[in-house]
Amino acid sequence: MTISDKNMNYKIIDKQTYYRSGVFRHFSEDCKCSTSMTARINVTALKKFSEDSGTKFYINFLYILAKVLNSREDYRMGYIWQTEELICYDQINPAQYIFHEDTETCTPVYTVYNADYHVFYKDCAEDIRKAKETREYLLDMANHPNWFDASYISWLSYDSLNIELPDGHLFFAPIINWGRYHEENGQFLMPVSVRLNHAIADGYLVAKVFKLLEDEMSAFCNQYRN
Repeated sequence: MTISDKNMNYKIIDKQTYYRSGVFRHFSEDCKCSTSMTARINVTALKKFSEDSGTKFYINFLYILAKVLNSREDYRMGYIWQTEELICYDQINPAQYIFHEDTETCTPVYTVYNADYHVFYKDCAEDIRKAKETREYLLDMANHPNWFDASYISWLSYDSLNIELPDGHLFFAPIINWGRYHEENGQFLMPVSVRLNHAIADGYLVAKVFKLLEDEMSAFCNQYRN
């Protein structure tokens, strides 16, 4: 069944025929928890592309991240607690955060994902510009259920990061963090942390995000190089 509600579309997943039904039941009833990993990915080609094209590395990576997370249903899952329905969104979008150096506060920015890179880049740049002027913490999760958390930790190239949520909270949207890239043996490596609820993702699916990111970065740089 497909449901349409304003700007979000989703289908209801039959829990009995869901391909991860046994795992879902266990980690949504017996052992409610999440799983997260941090790994460094090679962003050398994307860094060079961004410099050569005069575009922002941050927006380019955010586009690639959104494209990756939209590429599999596993990353687009949701849960409606009022009706206890497992759902899959047609599309998820990045909720990013713009930091203000002078006040040391941030402004949430809801940017709609568009598969067209040029459209997304333009929209995202405009959203960031407005956020820098607004300078308010306007977090509105109730009206943005199909948004995933995408947060850049610009001050550190870290080794590990964990996002903790309350026990038993069935929050299925991905939470992605990434830090500063640094040079190592002529390559630029960037830490990325991926958090997913264990009811809808295991270690394989979390690790798969990193492989998909590197593959998509390579395809992106080849496609838009000229």
